[in-house]
Amino acid sequence: MKKIRTIPVKINKLDDISNKETKLKVCAYCRVSTGSSKQSESFEIQTTYYERYIKDNPKWEFVGIYADKGISGTTVAKRVEFNRMIKDCERGKIDLIITKSISRFARNTADCLEVVRFLRSLDVGVYFERENISTLGAESELILSVLSSIAQDESRNMSENIKWAIGKRFKEGKINVATKRFLGYDMNDKGELVINPKEAEIVKRIYREYLEGKSMNEIKKGLERDGIKTITGKEKWQESTIKGILSNEKYYGDALLQKTVTLDYLTHKRKRNDGESPKYLVKNHHEPIISKEEFDRVQEIMADRAAKYGNVPEKRDKYQNRYAFSGKIICGNCTGVFKRRTWNSKSPSRQIVWQCSTYIKEGKNACSMKAVDDMTLKAVFIRAFNRFYKDKEKFLSSFMKNVEKGLEDKNAEKFKVEKEIKNITEEIKRLIRLQIEGKIFTEDYEKDYMELKKQLDKLKKIQSDNSGYKQNNEELQLRMDKIQNFFNNYDGLLTDFDDDVFKSLVERVLVKAPNHVCFELKNGIILEEKFIKKKGKNGLA
Repeated sequence: MKKIRTIPVKINKLDDISNKETKLKVCAYCRVSTGSSKQSESFEIQTTYYERYIKDNPKWEFVGIYADKGISGTTVAKRVEFNRMIKDCERGKIDLIITKSISRFARNTADCLEVVRFLRSLDVGVYFERENISTLGAESELILSVLSSIAQDESRNMSENIKWAIGKRFKEGKINVATKRFLGYDMNDKGELVINPKEAEIVKRIYREYLEGKSMNEIKKGLERDGIKTITGKEKWQESTIKGILSNEKYYGDALLQKTVTLDYLTHKRKRNDGESPKYLVKNHHEPIISKEEFDRVQEIMADRAAKYGNVPEKRDKYQNRYAFSGKIICGNCTGVFKRRTWNSKSPSRQIVWQCSTYIKEGKNACSMKAVDDMTLKAVFIRAFNRFYKDKEKFLSSFMKNVEKGLEDKNAEKFKVEKEIKNITEEIKRLIRLQIEGKIFTEDYEKDYMELKKQLDKLKKIQSDNSGYKQNNEELQLRMDKIQNFFNNYDGLLTDFDDDVFKSLVERVLVKAPNHVCFELKNGIILEEKFIKKKGKNGLA
């Protein structure tokens, strides 16, 4: 006997939304990612299509097209039209948003779900044509989460492809400079940097005056006084602009590529490349405006001035570590960094001390910590080192046992959290299946779902907080090995302060009081010392 099975028609989710007595106020959201002619054509096609599509439905009232052109979809914050549309939803001007696909609406799960949930709280629906999903259904959030994750992967892959292409171009020595914002050079038809004679004179003047001893502020004021405008046409110069010109290797003909890197594909935020990615130096890339010797001399002067006035960047270790204690002494009151000072410099009672920077700048009302004598601090370190050296095996063994115990506890917690995450995820899947099969009331589903989701979010936060623990312990183990190697190659107690020993062992010095300091070694061990200074002498009682 024949068996006949009816295959139901595909239900358009818009039918459920449209079955209302009053007309829905409907808009469309469109976006293309680049400014190419092909994408511009796609942009126009989208806007024309949606206007006609909405107006042809008698149950809808056309309220407009919101369209972002040439803007990346990875962040909501940068999309002007998108944000205007959301504001109009808040004002009650829109009941339904139609868009081509999830990838056009949002490129990462967090953004998409956050916006959809917010719109649902306003009773505003979003319909994704390609996926045939309406966001007003209770089951839609699961589907959105899955599909948005796919869109997020696409964005990640695209970012990786772009990064690869840029890296390939850098390896080949090819650069792309925005000459409209690069004083001194233009780009010719072949894509080569060529000197702009008029602008080059400004660059030469800046270098010349700095080498003559003028400060960046004096150079800035001179340019403004003479009516010389910036590359962007502004009358006011910034010291940071002057510094950028004085620090740019391109002015002597070389090109250092990939000086900055993108932190991640979602935020597109960039930072200085401190070794995260390779750099590429292209020698004699283009005609120089100043000589390499002039550039190097400028860098020396900049570094000398920075060291002199105490505004040395952290990474410039050569100058920051001028003295063994530089940058390492921390105030126990306010966490300010101690600075080296000379008291009575021109008298026989001349004394070198280390004093809290907060106290120096703001006075004792801001921080009451007193100065610590340089010679006394060195004597205290010698005593702490010798005590540690005598029982170093006991110290190191005890410390490592504590570290290993902590790692075991963290691993046990890690497995427990992973198991709980797996169990709750399975429970959520079971709940969703019940909802799809109609075996649970929507109100019960939403209540149970939100409770499980809350538990899952809490566990994932714990998992995220613990994710760096293993790496931190691996780094600690490396530091332990270095210190162990140091003591294996060092024999004897200290009789005099040794800069190299101090720098090799000590991460920082915490001053709790003028007679109470803690030396934190690079492996995390704390050597605490309380002492009494000899009256009138730079030593210990």
